[in-house]
Amino acid sequence: MLEVQGIHTFYGLSHILFDVSLRVARGEAVCLLGRNGAGKTTTFKSIVGIAHPRQGTITFNGQNIIGRDSHILAQKGIAYVPDDRRIFADLTVRENLEIAAKGSGWNFDRVYELFPQLKSMESRRGGYLSGGEQKMLAIGRALMGNPEFLLLDEPMEGLAPLMVKTLEERIQKLKETGLTVLIAEQNVASALALSDRVYVIDDGHIRYEGTIEEFKQNEEIRKKYLQV
Repeated sequence: MLEVQGIHTFYGLSHILFDVSLRVARGEAVCLLGRNGAGKTTTFKSIVGIAHPRQGTITFNGQNIIGRDSHILAQKGIAYVPDDRRIFADLTVRENLEIAAKGSGWNFDRVYELFPQLKSMESRRGGYLSGGEQKMLAIGRALMGNPEFLLLDEPMEGLAPLMVKTLEERIQKLKETGLTVLIAEQNVASALALSDRVYVIDDGHIRYEGTIEEFKQNEEIRKKYLQV
């Protein structure tokens, strides 16, 4: 479904990503692991059209999407949940969801079934939600656009262990619907529990690619790039 080949991305004169390549098959869940500042978010921004790579190719469903703007990619079925959530603090939960609604498929009922907490607080303004509730709302809002492909940037960041467990269960349910998912995460345990394959990025380079079992057995990679 998604294939990134040899991209180089810059912020101004700063070279951030170096020859980054990865692929995600339809229906697969893949995690991109790395320490803070390793290049995870820039990889995601390159995919969704926020940062435009200067070299390389990105194809989605067989189409080259390099240089396309984010709203065009959203129309093509790519949804991005950034690490800072970016919900509308002055809008209610329902209004945050409504603003992203598109077509059939995901609707209020399905989102509330996945995240029952949101149903009970649908009239509450986004700014009054806890960090975990805002994460759920951000994911729910992304789903309202009926995506084929979901990118989750640090979904577990800053959450209490109980909320991490809850979010893991909800993302697992999303996988079971057949949604294709790419997760960038520092929480290695959570990412591995949700994924089929793993990439490790460090200093803007992909350092490792393999199955979850292969990664678990590779102590050298885990210690060198993730300190686990």
